[in-house]
Amino acid sequence: MSAGRILLVDDDESIRKVIGYMLEEAGYDVETCASADAGLRAFSERRPDLVLSDIKMPKKDGIELLGDLKAIDASVPVIILTAFGTVETAVEAMKRGAIDYLTKPIARDELVLTIAKTLKLRRLEAENEDLRDTLNDRFRFSSIIGLSPAMTAVFETLKKVAATDATVLITGESGTGKELVAKALHFNSPRRAQRLVTVNCAAIPHELLESELFGHVRGAFTGAIRDKPGKFELASGGTLFLDEIGAMPVQLQAKLLRALQEREIERIGGERVVEVDVRVVAATNRLLPALIAEGAFREDLYYRLNVVPVRLPALRERTGDIPLLAKHFVARFARESRVTVSRGALDAMARYRWPGNVRELENFCERIVLMRSGNAIDEPAVERHLATLAGDAAPATATLREIERATVLDALRSCGWNQSRAARRLGVPRHILLYRMKKFDIRREP
Repeated sequence: MSAGRILLVDDDESIRKVIGYMLEEAGYDVETCASADAGLRAFSERRPDLVLSDIKMPKKDGIELLGDLKAIDASVPVIILTAFGTVETAVEAMKRGAIDYLTKPIARDELVLTIAKTLKLRRLEAENEDLRDTLNDRFRFSSIIGLSPAMTAVFETLKKVAATDATVLITGESGTGKELVAKALHFNSPRRAQRLVTVNCAAIPHELLESELFGHVRGAFTGAIRDKPGKFELASGGTLFLDEIGAMPVQLQAKLLRALQEREIERIGGERVVEVDVRVVAATNRLLPALIAEGAFREDLYYRLNVVPVRLPALRERTGDIPLLAKHFVARFARESRVTVSRGALDAMARYRWPGNVRELENFCERIVLMRSGNAIDEPAVERHLATLAGDAAPATATLREIERATVLDALRSCGWNQSRAARRLGVPRHILLYRMKKFDIRREP
């Protein structure tokens, strides 16, 4: 397999032969041209991965060729070959877009290493670009599925607020898609090129949450062996998503309020004020006004967070969207296989109340795709799985411990006992899931 395709442009035949041999020996496919015009034609027709070009050539020199190449493809890496006395010209070429230069006579190791580093950098840039495109595509507002009036109203709000820095408070039952909305807000905002940092306030022990948010300095407490930036600093320039904000201890809420108002924080044990440029999106499945009445949530923090409220409806409030969501999830989990879902099967899913909302429907669709006997999912198959789903659910009189155990167990079963995937479904770090498994004596089923 070729290590890459290289175009070498140099009017000196001996140079072309020597460098061409070096590169072919290193595993590259090499095409050589004796002039800039011939090199430009070869590049236009075959688009190599990298161009090596001499500067001093008759009629059209390497600087002119560089400009022509960049006009065709601005991303193409061009390495300039220069004699010892023309380094200044090579520097000028780099100002115009060349990625590097090599001075003649060229050592084989230097040549091969420079090209390998350049091609690796280009691959990484291409992968990053693909990743950005994938993220932008995945978190477009159109990827949040729903045609119901309630979801249409949500879309309208998101489109209006995404381009601003306004603080957004997303509310809704567990499993309604709050994290997906937070990601969509970030990736459709001017901050999309910067980081989206997520903090699950319910998953981090209260005594550690302050350090996670604001950081600490060395020696601030036992175990603080080095300075550590908090999530506010890490998210500066981007977006900070505070999930399960209702679980934040009331003692810490005053410090969060100050950070939101002043746009500055102090690390634990530190004396220096750190300015932060952060857009905050918060989410909760709890009723914050009720927590305010109980004294468990600050009223002034609530108003600071609730600048733009976004309420996500429960799935039972938008049953018309269930067939759309089900077909989307089935297609995603089936991947290359063309799995069809009958009208009766979709109607059966629409009749179920889905207490776990969209997340539960997603898990259910993954299950029926994995357990299907063919490429057609019909109503009896869905009914059988729904009966199992109802049987796995905790009874109405269950204790909180029983409900929590059932939730963890269902996530593990749905994910084939893959702990990392189950933790992501539950929205908690993997070590929290392991702690819950130990606490509830949950062991892998045969």
